[in-house]
Amino acid sequence: MNHRHRVERRERRERQKKRRMSQNNKQSILQRLSGFFFALLVFTLIIVYWLAAFYGTEYLYVHLGKRPAEVIVQLINCIGGMFFWGITMAILGQFMRKHQLIFFQSLNQAIRSMSRGDFNVLVDNNPRNGPFVELAESINQMATDLGQLEKMRQEFISNVSHEIQSPLTSISGFSRALQNDQLSPEERKHYLTIIETESVRLSKLSENLLKLTSLESQHHPFEPKSYRLDKQLRNHILACEPQWVDKDIEMDIELDPVTAEADEDLLSQVWTNLIHNAVKFVPVGGTIRVRVVSNGDEAVTRISNNGPSIPEEDQTHIFERFYKADKSRNRMAGGNGLGLSIAKKIVEMHHGSITVESGMEELTSFIVRLPIVQKAQLPNI
Repeated sequence: MNHRHRVERRERRERQKKRRMSQNNKQSILQRLSGFFFALLVFTLIIVYWLAAFYGTEYLYVHLGKRPAEVIVQLINCIGGMFFWGITMAILGQFMRKHQLIFFQSLNQAIRSMSRGDFNVLVDNNPRNGPFVELAESINQMATDLGQLEKMRQEFISNVSHEIQSPLTSISGFSRALQNDQLSPEERKHYLTIIETESVRLSKLSENLLKLTSLESQHHPFEPKSYRLDKQLRNHILACEPQWVDKDIEMDIELDPVTAEADEDLLSQVWTNLIHNAVKFVPVGGTIRVRVVSNGDEAVTRISNNGPSIPEEDQTHIFERFYKADKSRNRMAGGNGLGLSIAKKIVEMHHGSITVESGMEELTSFIVRLPIVQKAQLPNI
């Protein structure tokens, strides 16, 4: 789930929670009032029915000129009152049964619609439904969440299809061009290079998709151990030396000795993505700064470069799947918009956070905060 949808979903849940609390308070008051008036009505009806039975039998005794023993009179009055009360309850029960039938039919219809993939359903959660109000609210919430997931699924499929279609089109086009016997060796080599590049891009996309899917499952290996975070970063920077030397980049490194408890292999993916992005987008002769410090409870890593800044409206979406602040630049660089999503997921598995700052001191910085000691629980997937 990408960042924007998580934020929107969290805000929506907070609003729904507040609205539900307000509704619950109103429903509680209404239920208390309705309970009071219902009890009052029942008490009144019992008196009315007993009086009706009393005066009715009295009239009958006078008309017949006979009156049975007092015990029999009282017994007849009780039976008469209960008879009238039974008729009333039968009528009310028939009415309530009809109302409940309509309510359960709406529940059944809503569930059937969701089973067919239609999540635009809304079940009436009238307070008169009593204990079933919470069930109706749960079904409405489920429909909203499933609709959001379906929208995300469609967006994901659309993005994957777009990312796959572009290199496939290039490979197909240049493969046909290679069938031309009049091509020069230089042109043939150029086309083959493009085909190879696009094939590598497809392979990288597939690898990243599998990686992200595995990270979001509950079965990805997570094996934290204690190791030197600064040494790991130094090794990654040295591994990228050919790239930053080729662009004549100045590396400003300041790594304090920091020991963290984390999954070394997973964090290796984070540093690879962030450092490669910094090298990729920094101009020739630019500067990359890498800082690692510890503030006691967490290790803070800041990777900065003086490349093009990221607009503020893009910063909130930069960690979303397939999101590219500069689509043309990112495509030329061979990115597929998944690297930062993978980095964010890995950092969240470590109960940390990753943020971006751009425009500060003409630098674009990615800040990773990781707890020094991991919580004794499974990673957040």
